[in-house]
Amino acid sequence: MDGTASRPGPSRVVVGVDGSPSARTAVTWAAAEAALRGSTLFLVHGADTDTQTPFLCRAEVVRSRQEGKELLDRTAEAITARHPELTVVTELTDGRAADGLRGAAALTGTIVVGHRGLGGFPSLLLGSVGLQVAAGATTPVVVVRGTAEPVEAGVVLAAVRDETDVGCARAEAREALLRKVPLRLLHIRSAGLSARSRAALPHGDDEIARDHVRVLSSLSERVREEFPGLTVHADGQKGRSVPGALVDASHYADLLVVGGRRSPGYLGPTLGRTTLSLLQHAHCPVELIPRQGPGHGSTS
Repeated sequence: MDGTASRPGPSRVVVGVDGSPSARTAVTWAAAEAALRGSTLFLVHGADTDTQTPFLCRAEVVRSRQEGKELLDRTAEAITARHPELTVVTELTDGRAADGLRGAAALTGTIVVGHRGLGGFPSLLLGSVGLQVAAGATTPVVVVRGTAEPVEAGVVLAAVRDETDVGCARAEAREALLRKVPLRLLHIRSAGLSARSRAALPHGDDEIARDHVRVLSSLSERVREEFPGLTVHADGQKGRSVPGALVDASHYADLLVVGGRRSPGYLGPTLGRTTLSLLQHAHCPVELIPRQGPGHGSTS
């Protein structure tokens, strides 16, 4: 592994601003993340006036844009007061919020969104903008759950499934190094394998268990090799529900990083069941690393 590949230059952190409590929490988290990275913070507000123009008079469009600009200015002022060293850029877009966030992130930026927007659905559900951004992600996306001032757990948690998740593990290692905390690689072995599937294997459960141990050992060794100064814990668990086990583990993490997967058989952007469950129910911020995006990296 080329060690230089694990230390990219600082990339921008992009966060959505819509005035909701969830977005304010996301802005607070994104500002702290940008300060840790030494990155520029982009505050983006999607006025969505492009789609509303046929139904609104000119004065209403102008008012909507002005309100968005004032919201961005107030947010930038509050962030600068808290992080005077941080470079803050505001962007008001006439299009949809999800498109504005992706445009501001470009090829390498990290997009940060709150877990709810201004809609009236239950707080556990992921907002429409967050869902659009996460499902179509080509760069890392963080959905901020929890409170603006969470109790620090002192660990970054990486959910890993197989060797192709080495890019996810690398991203988690970088986050752990930034925070100066250990990295925990967690591999959940599903206990729900059918009797027919177990019977098809020559050695049944023993073979399955050995394969899972091999995967976890391989990933942890590669991360330790590339990040020699990082404390890495590798844990394997067996559980009835992989999403449930990871949600439980998120109680004790500052950040949960997962590799993005798209469900087979669907057209267009989709999210797998485990990923969607974590984005909706985790107890800490969740970072989604697209499987084929720049953040995932080579597995060689």
